[in-house]
Amino acid sequence: MPELPEVETIKNTVKNALNGAVILNVQVNKRRLRDEIPADFEQSIAGAKISDMRRIAKYMLIDLDNGLSIICHFGMSGKFRIESVWPENPQKHDHVIISTDKGVLIYNDARRFGLITYCESANLKTNRYLCKLGLDPWDSELTSEYLLQKFKNRKTAVKLALLDQEIICGIGNIYASEILYKARIHPERPCESINKAEAEKIIRFTQEVLEESIAAGGSTIHDFKRPDGDIGYFQEKHCVYNKTGKQCPDCNCHLNGGGIRKIVQGGRSTFFCPNLQK
Repeated sequence: MPELPEVETIKNTVKNALNGAVILNVQVNKRRLRDEIPADFEQSIAGAKISDMRRIAKYMLIDLDNGLSIICHFGMSGKFRIESVWPENPQKHDHVIISTDKGVLIYNDARRFGLITYCESANLKTNRYLCKLGLDPWDSELTSEYLLQKFKNRKTAVKLALLDQEIICGIGNIYASEILYKARIHPERPCESINKAEAEKIIRFTQEVLEESIAAGGSTIHDFKRPDGDIGYFQEKHCVYNKTGKQCPDCNCHLNGGGIRKIVQGGRSTFFCPNLQK
């Protein structure tokens, strides 16, 4: 699933190519994704001009000059592709094709867990997909006091709390492992055991890791690609993710601790250094 850096990368790439474009034609080949694409989706956005693109959590928003915003979520396998002209032979899982006067935006999703819908831009804060989201990692309200209040009296493992989109939004499995490694916090620590200094580290390294990943174009673990076809390179900088048994960058854990370890939390793989993370 694309996490915050990948969604930010997708948004930036599409914005650079299509911002200010006028939507000429829309074709929906498959309406049933995670939820049904609205029956009036095509007529609601055709003829509108793209005025801006932005990200909220793991959602990409395309703002239009007719007062509507397209809401996109990529699920497990969703991706955008940009073509110069309408495809004569669409790919197997091309579910939505949006033609503009600057190029063609195509949504492809093999597993169909993604989402394409729209709502009035003025109502985004109350939209059912967005209304319960927590703070963005760069929100000024994301402080140690905020985090400690969310963690108070919670025995939930801190790794699972970082995946809770109602606390901090946008962090997924890859980056939660990397953040906790940088902060030197064991992923199984209960939330209630985190102190103020550790909360400050979590916030600092959340921002640092995500910023570094965005600068590298995200992480290409399986098939993530930018809409222009390029891949991300942050996987080359991963410290622990998917590196079971290997040496972490900052100690000799492979000699006296068996190297980076993998455990399963909430059905997701977690990677950590047993020497440095306490």
